[in-house]
Amino acid sequence: MLDWSQCPEVERGPGKFRCMWRFKGTHVPATLLFENLEVGATVNDFLEWYPGVTREQVLAVLEFAERSLVDHSFQQSFLQKQTKLTRD
Repeated sequence: MLDWSQCPEVERGPGKFRCMWRFKGTHVPATLLFENLEVGATVNDFLEWYPGVTREQVLAVLEFAERSLVDHSFQQSFLQKQTKLTRD
């Protein structure tokens, strides 16, 4: 799971939506970007549909997610190698 608190382009929503991470200064959940991309939307589509979100925010969120996934994958790979070495 991503630690969104480390991404400067998102913030938690106020009140009852406090658990949702959204693009800073908007009411647009960050997860909505990934849901739209998953079904074939482009970044330009997303920006058109959610005009309060900037291209810089979208790119920063995508880069953050990519870095987090790469770091997680590296950690998993490292742990698997260490486990294998200790078993051999």
